[in-house]
Amino acid sequence: MGRQDWRGGRNGGRAAFGKKPAAGGVSASQRGEWIYGRRPVLEVLRAARRHIFEAVLPSDGHDAPDVAEIRALVRHAELPVRTLERDKLDELCGGGNHQGVALRVGGFPYFDFDQLLEMADEDPQFSVLFLDHIEDPQNVGSLLRTADAAGIGAVVLPEDRAAAVTAAAVRASAGASEHLKVAKVVNLVRAMEAFKSRRVWITGLDMDTSAKPYTEIDFSGRVGLVVGSEGRGLSRLVRETCDFIAFLPMFGGVDSLNAGAAGAVAMYEIVRQRGKNQAR
Repeated sequence: MGRQDWRGGRNGGRAAFGKKPAAGGVSASQRGEWIYGRRPVLEVLRAARRHIFEAVLPSDGHDAPDVAEIRALVRHAELPVRTLERDKLDELCGGGNHQGVALRVGGFPYFDFDQLLEMADEDPQFSVLFLDHIEDPQNVGSLLRTADAAGIGAVVLPEDRAAAVTAAAVRASAGASEHLKVAKVVNLVRAMEAFKSRRVWITGLDMDTSAKPYTEIDFSGRVGLVVGSEGRGLSRLVRETCDFIAFLPMFGGVDSLNAGAAGAVAMYEIVRQRGKNQAR
């Protein structure tokens, strides 16, 4: 099969702030999704990768430092701004903790898969995180937040039967998702094979008879890490495509960690082995 079988489509690249819809199209008031909460909103504005339709901000007053930065970025981008009563903003955000700020935005700007392959070719220390049909946006967001903190170069997730980078995942990532290079693919196994052809060695996290302790895996050079879905772990073909299987030792009354926690431990083992100690 050709490349189109494992590659997801483009999302149109970087989008400009506040562009009006084409004549005859859907009006701006009917488009987009709401990102709310100070940290997610701030990171969306800092990353400047999304189409943003409008902002909801508190009335001008004595802003906290993070709200002042949000207001400055909104003004710089010349975005439309509304002020809403708290109960109206509560309703708009579904009762979530909005902290008085929200943005109505376009979809997440996924990267083209070929761009990630080119990055792997150019970087001898390239790292990529694969999410094997994780369905909980909270786990996806948690993994994206750790991936950003750990300096993971790219993230790949499947198009079907998996949580995408939704508004809920963005909030769970505290906005870290906005700074990551994420691609969606039709076939995760073929995506893994494409990276393996670029000399990327891939490790899956699973409890398996062939698994090694995660600290015994060599994470030098180009590496990939696969985190399996909640409950089921790695799917069979994904497990068979991995070069190594690693497990996290369990010493308590339960025999597993959730996907977000397990992935975080493994990603920071990559950090430890590579001596990445130049934290921001």
